[in-house]
Amino acid sequence: MLKKRSVRVLATVLVTGLAAAYLISKVNLGKTAHILGDASLPWLALSAVLTLGTVPPQAWRWQLLLRARGIAESVAWLTRTYFVSYAVGQVLPTGVGGDASRMYETTKRHPGFGSPIAGSIVLERAIGGAVTLALAALGFVLAIGHYSIGAYLWIEALFVVGTVAAGFVIFSARLRRHLRWLVRPLRKLRIERYARALYEGMHGYRYHTSTMLGVAAITTGAQISRIFAIWAGARAVGVDEPVRVYIVLGPLLFLVMLVPFTINGLGVREAFFVSFLGKIGVSADDAFAVGLVFFLMTLLLALPGLLVLLWEGFRRAPVAVADG
Repeated sequence: MLKKRSVRVLATVLVTGLAAAYLISKVNLGKTAHILGDASLPWLALSAVLTLGTVPPQAWRWQLLLRARGIAESVAWLTRTYFVSYAVGQVLPTGVGGDASRMYETTKRHPGFGSPIAGSIVLERAIGGAVTLALAALGFVLAIGHYSIGAYLWIEALFVVGTVAAGFVIFSARLRRHLRWLVRPLRKLRIERYARALYEGMHGYRYHTSTMLGVAAITTGAQISRIFAIWAGARAVGVDEPVRVYIVLGPLLFLVMLVPFTINGLGVREAFFVSFLGKIGVSADDAFAVGLVFFLMTLLLALPGLLVLLWEGFRRAPVAVADG
């Protein structure tokens, strides 16, 4: 266990180092600081509103998934939990840490429902990935004849194939019996019980098609809002590329952020902006500034969760009583 953890830490440090080295070779930090200093406050405010406004709808879609499996919870509490997960995600690998936080808090609140809760969170991610791919397909159509980003489109194609295959494995009743061969290797890895619970938690949603379609619709709206938030952030630092660019960029960025490369995507996220926007003629300094604005918006998402944690910690703190 310790060896695996060491390898994971070393891999994280290596990826972060490579991303940092790439950025250092491309970016003039002084010029980027000047660009950020001249950023437009109205455009930044619009980006912030579009970013924060996605959280209640995400909480609503999660409520729909939980309700389908017999778990009743308010949108208010789920919104609070989402914000807390963003705060936790600042110190753990990308969205994985935030999802673990949501799973822990909700299971603690609803004992005995660990499997459907875990299934709802993973399925939420899966539906989000499918919607991202649909938007990526739209971006692909919009990119034809305008942008030379072939390598990124190949990445999108791989995600499409992987998502379709995963969907068949999870929801197909016919394939279910053919998965028995996985039991032995999973037992050797000591994760068979957890994998079975997660699979059962997701497989049960095959009977709730209308719920999944509703969740997909809400997710589409939320992701479009995030895409326009990136566009507004770019306008704030003087990058005037049309929205079409961010319809191509946004889905790819969301896919990149799903993979736990580094702590909170540090370095990888900014390197992606520099690489992608550089292919359409945006300078490295401007592209890096766009990436930093996006990072600031992720910090803004974490701020309400941090305040919630501090407030709840303060309320739970024991009060000292003076003697005599």
